[in-house]
Amino acid sequence: MESKTDQPRRKMTSYTIDPEIAAAITDQIEKHKDREIRKINDVIHQNPELAYKEQQAHDNFVAMLRWLGFAVTPHAYGLHTAFSAEAGSGGRLIVLNAEYDALPGIGHACGHNLIASAALAAYLGLAAALAKAGPGAGRVRLLGTPAEEGGGGKLKLIAAGAYTGAAASLMVHPGASYLLTPPVREVAFVRMLANVKYQVFFTGRPAHAAMAPWDGVNALDAVCLAYNAVSMLRQQMRPHERVHGVFRAAGERPNVTPAETCVEYYVRSDTRAAAEALWLRVQKCFEGAAVATGCGVRYERLNSYADVRPSRALCRAYVDAMPPGTVAFADPPDFLAGSTDMGDVTYECPGFHGAFGIDTEVGQSNHTPAFAAAAGTVESFRRAVGCGRGMALAAWRVLSDDAFAEEMRAEWEADIHAAKEG
Repeated sequence: MESKTDQPRRKMTSYTIDPEIAAAITDQIEKHKDREIRKINDVIHQNPELAYKEQQAHDNFVAMLRWLGFAVTPHAYGLHTAFSAEAGSGGRLIVLNAEYDALPGIGHACGHNLIASAALAAYLGLAAALAKAGPGAGRVRLLGTPAEEGGGGKLKLIAAGAYTGAAASLMVHPGASYLLTPPVREVAFVRMLANVKYQVFFTGRPAHAAMAPWDGVNALDAVCLAYNAVSMLRQQMRPHERVHGVFRAAGERPNVTPAETCVEYYVRSDTRAAAEALWLRVQKCFEGAAVATGCGVRYERLNSYADVRPSRALCRAYVDAMPPGTVAFADPPDFLAGSTDMGDVTYECPGFHGAFGIDTEVGQSNHTPAFAAAAGTVESFRRAVGCGRGMALAAWRVLSDDAFAEEMRAEWEADIHAAKEG
């Protein structure tokens, strides 16, 4: 069930889309669905590329968009595998995010080919609507966003100005449909956790483990002690908070006291401020382990993502744009767990990060080989394109309805202020 806090804070004005605009969006998507959009989808799915190495995805997108007559900037915003395409003029700006990086070893097990397909469909539909409406109606930018899987591509795009002046930014993400109750196929208001990521390095002193172990300072003891301390800390963490880590280096030979060890930890909570606060508690576990073992300790911060704070108004507009009964507003609330660099975008402008189900067996959710296979099916592609149409219709309301856009912005500003205040 939706909680009171998940409801829109303001009553939005009534709205009916111009039938000719709606037809322009739908017709354009249908025109390109089985050729251009499907080609991009299949190229990405069949040729998985890791973060910042998405050359085929980038090149095929750029070539396709140019062939369709759009102005495209390859290698955009200083990132070799990012691109930007724009249509329209004047008015407000919509940014659509196309992800396309894969996971090591299991390909598109997070379905980024479907994210790209939905974004392309939405872009083509909105571009047609803007052409129908005429000059000054607004602008739409299709942004190729590399390296979501740990690489923080959107963080670099934010720093380079890719979202500056945006009225809203939209994308959708696939999840496992068995978590949803038919006829519901999607969830609009999807919150995701903020994360803080660190590598932690302990430095001790080597020694012969049999001849003179007393001369050594054991850095492996430090990471083991820290690991157990973090495990105990979990008893006092809030239910939605997560801490998990792996050993990156733990010594080379049993008869040499390990002098250099490394662990990598992710710390997650419901807001960026809360995740930073939780990290300070986790850090004390590492500091204590260093003191107890006599080791030195240092930290290297990795890409860290803000929580996803969707615009309630934009989510409602998306629900209204889709077939009745097929999109839940916020149930289940944890349909997509984890973290994403889209969270940082939602701190820059009102954002939409909806989720749609694709068909897998129970237990075969994101980041599994079975999910990668499901992301390549015709049915999954069809659902992604349907989401693209919904995003285009919701985004058109942002472009065309001044009162809605103003209310959406005010609601977002209040929400972000509250999040930053903790």
